[in-house]
Amino acid sequence: MKTPFIKTENQALGRPDIDTFKSIDKRFVVVLDEVRSAHNVGSIFRSSDAFLVEELLLCGITPTPPSKEIRKTALGAEQSVVWSKWPSTLEAITELKQRGYQIWAIEQASSATDLGDFMPLSDKKYALIFGNEVFGVDQEVIDQCDGVIEISQGGTKHSLNVSVSAGVVLWHCFSQNQKTP
Repeated sequence: MKTPFIKTENQALGRPDIDTFKSIDKRFVVVLDEVRSAHNVGSIFRSSDAFLVEELLLCGITPTPPSKEIRKTALGAEQSVVWSKWPSTLEAITELKQRGYQIWAIEQASSATDLGDFMPLSDKKYALIFGNEVFGVDQEVIDQCDGVIEISQGGTKHSLNVSVSAGVVLWHCFSQNQKTP
């Protein structure tokens, strides 16, 4: 006889409220390098909430809250995830380096580390940079990074949507973080 699977009601999931969420220790920030779509930004806010991102840095042309399009896909995560607006990604990563973050771009690049091989250390803080929907992470930004992470792919297309990439990478980092004290 098959064991029944019954959907868990939202109230039974044991999710923290916004104040508790903001007090949870986090080790990752997300930097959006010239991301143009507010829907993508909203989706990344939502993944950032799900996978305990400390802060979202919105750089250059990247849309910011309040925005109807961000709100539509973020579903309130723009209120739980701390965010800040930066004139440029280079300025944001200069500040993050001063704060002790390792800077990693998510991009297809020579000598990139495959996502499956990226094992974040429990005593380090990381900034993960996701790029523009057409051009990716700018080369000048990559030049300032400590490393590059590439998501292995097997299909005919050469890339994933930026919000999908963020979800994949953030889940990987979250799951690795759960394994390390």
